[in-house]
Amino acid sequence: MREKTSGLGTWLGRTSPLVFNLYVVAAAFTAYFCMYGFRKPYAVAAYAGLSLGPLDLKDALIISQLVGYTISKYVGIKICSEIPPRRRAVALVVLIVWAEAALLLMGLLPPSLQPIALLLNGLPLGAVWGLVFGFLEGRRTTDLLGAGLSCSYIVASGAVKSMGQIWLGLGVPERWMPFVTGLCFLAPFLAAVWLLDQIPPPSRQDVDLKTAREPMDSRARYAFLRRFLGGLLPLVILYFFLTALRDYRDNYSKEIWSTFDLGDQAVVYAAPELLIALSVMGALAFLTIFRNNRTAVRVIYAMMMTGAALIGLATLCFELGILSGPVWMTLVGMGLYLAYVPFGAMLFDRIIALLGTVATAVFTIYLTDAVGYTGSIVVILYKKFGHAQLSKLEFFEGFCWFTSALCLVCFAASLVYFERRGSRRE
Repeated sequence: MREKTSGLGTWLGRTSPLVFNLYVVAAAFTAYFCMYGFRKPYAVAAYAGLSLGPLDLKDALIISQLVGYTISKYVGIKICSEIPPRRRAVALVVLIVWAEAALLLMGLLPPSLQPIALLLNGLPLGAVWGLVFGFLEGRRTTDLLGAGLSCSYIVASGAVKSMGQIWLGLGVPERWMPFVTGLCFLAPFLAAVWLLDQIPPPSRQDVDLKTAREPMDSRARYAFLRRFLGGLLPLVILYFFLTALRDYRDNYSKEIWSTFDLGDQAVVYAAPELLIALSVMGALAFLTIFRNNRTAVRVIYAMMMTGAALIGLATLCFELGILSGPVWMTLVGMGLYLAYVPFGAMLFDRIIALLGTVATAVFTIYLTDAVGYTGSIVVILYKKFGHAQLSKLEFFEGFCWFTSALCLVCFAASLVYFERRGSRRE
């Protein structure tokens, strides 16, 4: 455990829980929100008329960044599980400066080489979540802190694309818009990382309730997987498709909104996501009232299964003409994030506490993330070469149906497994 010697760190360790939680949520939310300023602004550009071999330039850019981001997730399984707490802040700064330098390279390169720049951009960004969440996990209020952090990327993706659309409207070329947008987020990101680095380590009361969270070497990671594979495997399978669906909605929101004649309106990228974030935040905040880890795990699974069901139900109502396109997009997003967000926040934190094993939630988060972003790449290629005749909207509808059904089955299987393992331990 690191020892905090700064005046701010000492004060945080002695202040009220309300002030402490507000401080941590604000710092973590800001840091990860700003990360999206380096990751997603390019997605709002159309890159019309440009191609790279059999791929449209935008498809090539999305796939290239996803490849880098996915590699980062696989590497992050080791790095984020093993990194000492005292090195997290420096690592975050290095990663974000690297990402912005890659966006500068994108502006300098011709279109045929821009995917290389976005590959380099994605490589550092996949590790940011694990480093930020490392400041939060293993605390009595990790559910609340994780909920606040998770809402950052729900809001950030739309907000960043809205800002990118504004820059495009002001005449910034598509190739330079991502770099200019990233510059806007650099200073607040650095400030947020400094604030995170002042947070004291978990207290003795935190450890008593949530178990110790120690770095995991390769032997510890393998032992954990072997021991709990029966419950983790269904989660990994469903997360493969759930992440791919979320990313497809996010990366091709411009094209989907354009089918409703709203693609050029900056507000449509931010306003629905803000509504979704507030709704999900309310649902996640509800979890903080459960001190018993078994009850909390049951409620988390129930919430995720509700989200999966909402995806299918909203799609059915849209196809029957009951819902308009914008309302459908919003409800599908709400269902997606209800099912998706707990993976990166409280699900594994609570499961580890229920099982009573010494581990780190960051490891399981990065394991599922790595597989999930692999799914994002696979689905884009499957759409391009297997269903090229379908529009982005048509493919998205069918994908919603499939993912909703699969998630419900896999969530149920995983819950039954961990229920039994928890009972065995008790």
